[in-house]
Amino acid sequence: MMKQRTKNLFLLALLLTFVGFTLTGCSGSSESVKHDLAFPATYRNLPASASADSAMAQLPYRNFFADNTLCSLIDTAVANNLDLQVAVKSIDLAQQTLKSAKLGLLPAATLGVQDTRNFSSDNGVQKTSQEYVASVTASWEIDIWGKIRSRQQSALASYLKTQEAAKAVRTRLVADVASGYYNLLMLDAQLAVSRKNLALADTTLTMMQLQYTAGLATDLAVKQQQAAKEAVAGSIPLLEQNIAIQEDALSTLCGKMPEAIQRNQALFSVRMSDTIAAGVPAALLQNRPDVRAAEYAVRAAAADVSDAGAAFYPSLTLTAQGGVSALKASDWFSIPGSLFGSLQGSLLQPLFQRGQLQANYKQSTIRRDQAELAFKQSLLKAVAEVSDALIRLEKIKEQERFAEARVATLQRAVANAGMLFQSGMATSLEVMVVQSNALSAELALADLRRQRLAAMAELYRSLGGGWR
Repeated sequence: MMKQRTKNLFLLALLLTFVGFTLTGCSGSSESVKHDLAFPATYRNLPASASADSAMAQLPYRNFFADNTLCSLIDTAVANNLDLQVAVKSIDLAQQTLKSAKLGLLPAATLGVQDTRNFSSDNGVQKTSQEYVASVTASWEIDIWGKIRSRQQSALASYLKTQEAAKAVRTRLVADVASGYYNLLMLDAQLAVSRKNLALADTTLTMMQLQYTAGLATDLAVKQQQAAKEAVAGSIPLLEQNIAIQEDALSTLCGKMPEAIQRNQALFSVRMSDTIAAGVPAALLQNRPDVRAAEYAVRAAAADVSDAGAAFYPSLTLTAQGGVSALKASDWFSIPGSLFGSLQGSLLQPLFQRGQLQANYKQSTIRRDQAELAFKQSLLKAVAEVSDALIRLEKIKEQERFAEARVATLQRAVANAGMLFQSGMATSLEVMVVQSNALSAELALADLRRQRLAAMAELYRSLGGGWR
């Protein structure tokens, strides 16, 4: 008798395991991500030779940016930026969901101890007054229609999506730090130009005052030069204010309290490469983390559709229970006499759920369609961003060439105007105009160089660089 009960319990456990692993082999197939967008062979306005590879996007930011100070700032931002830390916590959250989903095919087991006491009426059926039961119950939903596997696929895709989303936050962070740093270098350059022009305006004013004393210049000319000097001097506090604000913004990106930002390089000494290896537009599918995140969103939505569709079919649940039962506490561990076991299978077919299953399925298909449209939109946006950055770089380089020539011309004109004014061959108005034009040209040139550096950083980001 003892051997027979033990054998029956063992057979029940084997049967539960065999049936479960056999039926869970049938699972819903995951839907692949499809798009009907035709990628161009090259980016707009980019020669075919420049699209030979996507080496720029593959470069780690420490190899792309030549400035060690900038790289140190980016390192600090990557380690301390709060937005990036929030994105990393989202990865941890999705990882816990994924771990839970991976266990979906395993049975749920519970351990229970029960003490039952019945108090029957005198006229009723006499029942056992007391029973002691200790049992283990395992319940296993057999994944015939792939419902549980679809949930696993959805959880995995959502987890991978959060990883890519964190990479996208990092690429944007790298570009923002670089852009802010270049803006700081531009403000430094403009401040140096303004101070240089302030000294020049002061020298010119002194010279005019001497000529006024000698009767060679009018008081109007002196007052105009004085006003021009004060205008230059008034721009310096504004530049200093903008420098402090930009330093505070960079400190915030780096997750630090506002502080001064070290700069070891001048704006025009930053090395820039004229060679652009942008690669082909189709490479954005692999390089852009936001595009990959949108792709995983489609996969998760497709798995949710499979899960919602499987809810229409019957669910098969196996329940096994085994333990000890005795009428007296002293007989509880009298084995095998107190052993008991049971195996139960239930098949439940949904019939009427007030339209909830149908609504869930239709909603899941709509969400899948939305995810597919968002994926296509991310592809279009990615290609457009690269195209914009390329054309911006090209046109800024042209503007910079003209601006450099203009600055050189006006700097020679300033030197000549000073000599001509001393010899009485130029008026004070001509001197002030050429000095003002030279100041404006130098400030504009610094801004164009900053735009070019920022455009290169934006091109790097738009190609998918910065997260490696």
